[in-house]
Amino acid sequence: MFANYLTGLREGLEASLVVCILVAYLVKTGRRDALKPVWAGIGIAVLLALGFGAALTYGSQELTFEAQEALGGSLSIVAVGLVSWMVFWMRRTARHLKAELTGRLDAALRMGTGALVATAFLAVGREGLETALFVWSSVRALSDGTHGPVIGVALGLATAVALGRLFYKGAVRIDLAKFFTWTGAMLLVVAAGVLAYGVHDLQEARFLGGLSDKAFDVSEQVPPDSWYGTLLKGVFNFQPDPTVLQVAVWALYLVPMLVLFFAPAGFRSSVTAATTGTQRATDDQAHARTSAAADRSGGGDRADGRRRR
Repeated sequence: MFANYLTGLREGLEASLVVCILVAYLVKTGRRDALKPVWAGIGIAVLLALGFGAALTYGSQELTFEAQEALGGSLSIVAVGLVSWMVFWMRRTARHLKAELTGRLDAALRMGTGALVATAFLAVGREGLETALFVWSSVRALSDGTHGPVIGVALGLATAVALGRLFYKGAVRIDLAKFFTWTGAMLLVVAAGVLAYGVHDLQEARFLGGLSDKAFDVSEQVPPDSWYGTLLKGVFNFQPDPTVLQVAVWALYLVPMLVLFFAPAGFRSSVTAATTGTQRATDDQAHARTSAAADRSGGGDRADGRRRR
């Protein structure tokens, strides 16, 4: 339940902060007339996220078991990819989020009501869709047969809304960079469990082999229905009998992600620069080969012309 609460809190707080920034900026600049279209865009984004979550929950019930597992496993992997990108993006831009959003809002104010609705919808809608997909995936992965995971997510989202209101009123001030750093790291741990569960689903759907190749089995030492087994599953998505592939995917995702996440900003920038430089060097080499081929072709054409003369 804690992992689901963390997911709801972390994802919901991002959307709450976006809403607070948009509304506070309009109030401070004396543009209360623009609040209605902004709230309309936010409302549409929330309805879209709820509809997307409902479609994932109820739409898959009509599928066969193997189709459900294949869909769930595939969407879990997509959700992990999105939340991983979001965690790193938020850590990099948390300090500049306000300036980015207010700049978009200034441009929308000049363009009119439709632009305001679209700006608010896009700002909140992206967060809402990511939240709906990852929450759906994490609830499936961390489900213990009760309503605990859903209650955990709901409590997390409610806490995020309450904190957002307190931020807006100025009653709460925290270091958002540190908050998003530590909750981001914990969310990566949750994402690793969701990824392993997604692989498990694909194995059950027979897309990635069977479930017979177990890495270990400690079901007797850590019974899934015991309080500590439930705690480990709820926090880390611990499974007492995972397959070799699940353990490998979990480790190959989590270890590099945490190393990169906690690395100094200069190191992350150098990795990005090295990747970009490698691509640029490859492009330059390809361009050089193309130019050389063109020169040879041009030289051959000139030689043929001289022979003809």
